[in-house]
Amino acid sequence: MKFMLLIHQGTTPIPGTDAWENLSQQEQGAVYAAYQEINETAGFTSGERLAGPDQATTVRVQNGTTQTSDGAIDDPLAGYGLFEADDLDAAVALAAKVPAARMGGAVEVRPITA
Repeated sequence: MKFMLLIHQGTTPIPGTDAWENLSQQEQGAVYAAYQEINETAGFTSGERLAGPDQATTVRVQNGTTQTSDGAIDDPLAGYGLFEADDLDAAVALAAKVPAARMGGAVEVRPITA
């Protein structure tokens, strides 16, 4: 079964920000180590880090007319990954290892249906 892990950054510090610089070297190293472990997990395919929500364009179609607005939907995504696992429990266990899940964000796990 395939799952998409949608990473919602929330208040999680990201490299290049003041919040990231306020983390200790040990904390920064732990974040990098966690992502390395996740990326090396069998069945996991890493996605790319997404640009910030200020660079997003939201598209809606109302009454047949395409409308766009600057910015992301309320809870912007920061990244994603695909994971092929035996069951939801395995996907949830991997999602729990994503630093954003414990540092102010969340990870949404969604089955991919074909």
